[in-house]
Amino acid sequence: MDLEANKTWRIQPYTRKFDNYVMKSVREVTIRSIYDSTEVPKCNIYHNITAVVFSSSCYMGNFFHDFSDLLLPLFITARQFEGEVQILIANMNRWRIEKHKKFLNQISNYEIIDFNTETQVHCYPRVIVGLYSHGDFQMVPSNTPNNYSMVDFARLMRRAYSLERDFAVNLVEGSQRKPRLLIIARNHTRKIVNIDEVVAVGEELGFEVVVGESSFSTNVEEFARVVNSVDVMVGVHGAGLTNEVFLPTNAVLIQIVPFGFFKTLAEYYFGIGANNMMLKYLAYDMSEEESTLIDLYPRDSAVFRDPESFQSQGWRAMAKLYLDEQNVKLNMTRFKPVLTRALELLR
Repeated sequence: MDLEANKTWRIQPYTRKFDNYVMKSVREVTIRSIYDSTEVPKCNIYHNITAVVFSSSCYMGNFFHDFSDLLLPLFITARQFEGEVQILIANMNRWRIEKHKKFLNQISNYEIIDFNTETQVHCYPRVIVGLYSHGDFQMVPSNTPNNYSMVDFARLMRRAYSLERDFAVNLVEGSQRKPRLLIIARNHTRKIVNIDEVVAVGEELGFEVVVGESSFSTNVEEFARVVNSVDVMVGVHGAGLTNEVFLPTNAVLIQIVPFGFFKTLAEYYFGIGANNMMLKYLAYDMSEEESTLIDLYPRDSAVFRDPESFQSQGWRAMAKLYLDEQNVKLNMTRFKPVLTRALELLR
């Protein structure tokens, strides 16, 4: 920033600048360049570390946005300081901060300051206002300090929650250990209505099967331990797949792509991140027969014959139909080979 005398900048320190809905609630931070020292407030507290200022205003309870908009950008911005950085949060959501406190403690060795309510004047040699973002749940190592990657981010997550497994099982010939399969259950939209059949087929193939739900109230640490204990995780596209960050290296993520939804978008959100964390990624495209939309709409309607017509209407129109109204009934004849392929990838 080119500092000119008596110039003012107003910055909303949040990563989703393009999202008018969420940016309306983000507080502005004012930066002023002042050359006359008499205009500068007297420091109450001096620091010899860097400060990072950002807003925690976010989509409430959405685990994906916690990571995509806050935790990953914070890692990109502040991990380089190896704890010698202080976090100042505008629009502080204390529930969200407490939920991710163990990760935040890996980023900063110091107390978090509520930017909105703090009355003391803090002076720092360097302040970063806002966070660097490389896109939704993305990291470009060449654009990060020290060439940090998604592997480094996942490693720090495992350390934050004291997760035991760094690597998935290797099913060498003669191995006695059963691979573990986690099915992410959803109790509202995009629910797998025949989940018992999926469990049965998984067990038939030799998996030890675990069913778990990742919801608004889920304890992050407890669920992270469950995820880290498995070798394959399967779930329908949604925020619950963000838990892939806790999978051990070389584990397999299977994303079930809802009928009518953009496969490329589903892969962008979770597939690219999985590959960049050294996970194995498989996508399963639902057929229309596996969608409960067949119980709601005529088979010759645009819902089935022309999904692109809804996609062209924008995100909200597409999401309302293909994400919010749709549940899943997997055809196990189609889906079983995907589980078999996951086993092969563990060898």
